[in-house]
Amino acid sequence: MSTNQLILKNLRKNLKNYLLYVFALVFTVALYFSFVTLQFDPSMDAAEGSVRGAGAIKAASVLLIVIVTVFLLYANTIFIKRRSKEIGLFQLIGMTKGKIFWILTMENFILYFSSILVGVVAGFSFSKLILLVLFKVTGVDSVAQLHFAPEALSQTLLVFGGIFLLIMAMNYLFIKKQTILSLFRVLSSSEEMVKRISVWEILIGITGLLLISSGYYMSSKMFEGDLTSVTMLFLTMIYILGSVIIGTYLFYKGSVRFIFHLIRKKKDGYLSINEVLSLSSIMFRMKSNAFLLTVITTVSALAIGLLSLSYISYYSAEKTAGQNVPNDFSIYHSEDADSFKKALDDANIPFSVKEIEVYQADVNMENVLNSSAGGLNFDPSAVQTPVIGASSVEGLELAEGEAILSGYSSMLASIITFEDSGKIEVNGLTEQFPLEYSELQDDFLISLPFTTGGFPIVVVDDSTLEKLASDLDPEIQRSSSLYTGIDITHPEDTDQAINIFTELDLENTGPNDSQQLTSIAMKNNMGFMMFIVGFLGLTFLVTSGCILYFKQVDESEEEKPNYTILRKLGFTQWDLLRGIQAKQLFNFGIPLVVGLLHSYFAVQSGWFFFGSEVWTPMIIVMLIYTGLYSIFGFLSVLSYKKVIKDSL
Repeated sequence: MSTNQLILKNLRKNLKNYLLYVFALVFTVALYFSFVTLQFDPSMDAAEGSVRGAGAIKAASVLLIVIVTVFLLYANTIFIKRRSKEIGLFQLIGMTKGKIFWILTMENFILYFSSILVGVVAGFSFSKLILLVLFKVTGVDSVAQLHFAPEALSQTLLVFGGIFLLIMAMNYLFIKKQTILSLFRVLSSSEEMVKRISVWEILIGITGLLLISSGYYMSSKMFEGDLTSVTMLFLTMIYILGSVIIGTYLFYKGSVRFIFHLIRKKKDGYLSINEVLSLSSIMFRMKSNAFLLTVITTVSALAIGLLSLSYISYYSAEKTAGQNVPNDFSIYHSEDADSFKKALDDANIPFSVKEIEVYQADVNMENVLNSSAGGLNFDPSAVQTPVIGASSVEGLELAEGEAILSGYSSMLASIITFEDSGKIEVNGLTEQFPLEYSELQDDFLISLPFTTGGFPIVVVDDSTLEKLASDLDPEIQRSSSLYTGIDITHPEDTDQAINIFTELDLENTGPNDSQQLTSIAMKNNMGFMMFIVGFLGLTFLVTSGCILYFKQVDESEEEKPNYTILRKLGFTQWDLLRGIQAKQLFNFGIPLVVGLLHSYFAVQSGWFFFGSEVWTPMIIVMLIYTGLYSIFGFLSVLSYKKVIKDSL
């Protein structure tokens, strides 16, 4: 048999083992090619004013290369070990290591670059769809066209050609350092099958659980006002990150074995066939995969967390815009308001106007602020705050000397808390006005340019406002003290009003805002972030799912003699398959559940910095990720089913 015939025969024989690898390679090439195509697509020019993402796309493409490179190198490690006996047989019949390396190189070359070719074709076919998705989530009104970019093709070939050279270098080093005897022992020594659990492993297991629990606890307390300085906040974040990652590694290294050991001990060693095939197998194998599972869990948590946070911002865009711009239009200068109202009248668009006098004053809030607020680099005895009169708020009546606070951002509420009532003091230039603070309301009454970074404004009775107006500190006043809020009476006229607002160039002549334009801008920015994170998260999900699948295929081949014995003892295929289903539920479920928990506590600790809604966006992201991840568990069960069927 010639070398070429041997190469073709090996390809046909091993093709079934490489099917998911080929799929993952085609998938990653298609994603990378279509992603890079965005950089050279002329359709992106129309979005340049809205989506300035060239730098983000380049940075994401680098991360994509890292993910794909790690996956391909790891997958190659698994496959070269699976063929170790075959390589040993080649050496036994007299083949040199150089000849064997040449055969493996040709096989990989045919398989690898055929997959790249298919991936490029698939990526080109789906590039328009991906561009449509980008335009949809960012709200860009442009026509997506199918466009082939030679630059994207050359960049793809260069990247994956470089990865191929790394794979070949890995194969060369593997073949060179192995002896014939060691090649026949590679598979049998690749997994650690320790039967007894030591005291040291028990301590490792308990430590892992304690570290993860402490990280979760600290993340839940991080923004509750207990941390009184930026340094403490930074050190707490470092501790949370370190404890969770190290704890995750120790969890896989010892906690899983320890927990399952307790379960097995509770049963006094009498395990059913399902428990033997699931619990016992995982006890003896998960320790050796601790590092791999830690990486998969950590990156999965990062992907889920970032996607959840970006979706929270996207999902909350309208509500956040309503807080920043409480009316349809917010006008800062009176002359701009006059020109806009005249243009609306000329266009026969009915509208209502709300005008509020807004003054700035230093307010003493020491008695109502949380005691830990003093460590956040501001003076609670002189908080520069907007002050308005009660007559400006519909339905509000205040007695003389009474005040309320209104418009409290969720971000600030996570750091600073207010008492339900107490005494505050508004400071004029020469006079102080003591007030009885009675309530904290959620309503946002004026637009962001008139406020002080999300801090609540002070609403006082009208007589106090008159006194303050005659005793203002000129150094802290805004260039305008009149807030003009304009609401369009009929919603169907809003788009025409926005066109007038844009034609008058009001958004550029001062800090004027449109609620709808603000919402669109937020969705645009966060939609692009969602696209980038989702793209990378999907790539990692597929590659990590494939790696876990390959590991299960390896284990199934190694455990095949055990299935043969069990079948001869009278156990049916269904008996064994039920145990395998439980095993795969643990194999894929444990990293998934731990990753979801990590992302949940990470999101819960700081979601309020990104938006006003948390549960719906986070649950949607987690359900999608879980559904896609479960596909690989299902495929591994099908693989085991075939091995069980062939075992007898």
